[in-house]
Amino acid sequence: MAESDWTPDQPMVSAKDVHKSFGALEVLKGISLDVMKGECICIIGPSGSGKSTFIRCINALNPINSGSILVEGQEVNDPQLDKLELRKKVGMVFQQYNLFPHKTALQNIMMAPIKVLKEDRDEVEQRARHLVKKVRLDGKEDSYPGELSGGQQQRVAIARSLAMRPDVMLFDEVTAALDPETVKEVLLTIRELAEEGMTCILVTHEMGFAREVANHVYFTDRGVIVEHGPPKTFFTEAEDPRTREFLSQIL
Repeated sequence: MAESDWTPDQPMVSAKDVHKSFGALEVLKGISLDVMKGECICIIGPSGSGKSTFIRCINALNPINSGSILVEGQEVNDPQLDKLELRKKVGMVFQQYNLFPHKTALQNIMMAPIKVLKEDRDEVEQRARHLVKKVRLDGKEDSYPGELSGGQQQRVAIARSLAMRPDVMLFDEVTAALDPETVKEVLLTIRELAEEGMTCILVTHEMGFAREVANHVYFTDRGVIVEHGPPKTFFTEAEDPRTREFLSQIL
C-alpha cells in the first residue's frame, strides 16, 4: 500500500506477527495489534516481556526479524524506509529525558523542527512557546534542564516530541524514573493529549492511568500478547492466569 493510500478508517499502526531477537534471545515472539487514529493504548506486563522493544520497533529504533509493522500504510520493515520521514510521523518519549543540558527548555523544543525539518525559526518559536504552555511550564522557557525537576524535564521532552507535529506518540515508561508527585503532572499531560485525539501508545506501569485513559490494554509476557481488552473488562474479568497473577501483584 502506497503512503497516499492510507485512510483513517484503517489502523494508523498495524503490527502483524512481529518477531525480534537479540542474538539467540527471542524477545518478541509474534506480536500483532492494531491502533486506530485517535486511540490510546497501554501495553503492560512484567519487566523483560518485550514491551519497550516492541514500541522501539514501531519507529525503527529496533529493526524486526520478521513480520510487518505499518504506520499509516508505510512498512517500517522496508529496507528502503526513510527513517526521517517515519520519525516525523511517530514521536517518541523515553524513560530518560535526553534533553541537551546546555540548552534552555525552549531551545530544546525548537531544535528538531529547525535542524531536521528546516522550518522557519520564528514560526517554530511561536509553536514552541505554545507547547510550553500546553505542558504547563509557563515561565520555564529560559530554564536549563538542570534547573527543572524530573517531571518538568519529562514534560519538556514531550513538548519537544510534539514540536515535530507527529501523528502518533510513543511513550516508553516515561514515569518510571519519577517520584510520585511528578508522575501525576506527566500523566495529566499525556491524558490531555489523548483527550485531544492524539494517537498514543504507552508502555506503562501506571494501572490507574491505563484504566481511566486507555481505549485498550494489552498484557504481554515473554514476548507474546497474553490477553487484551478494553480496561472495563480487562481489569475485572481477566481470564488468563498470568494476567490475573500480574494484576494481583500490582493492583
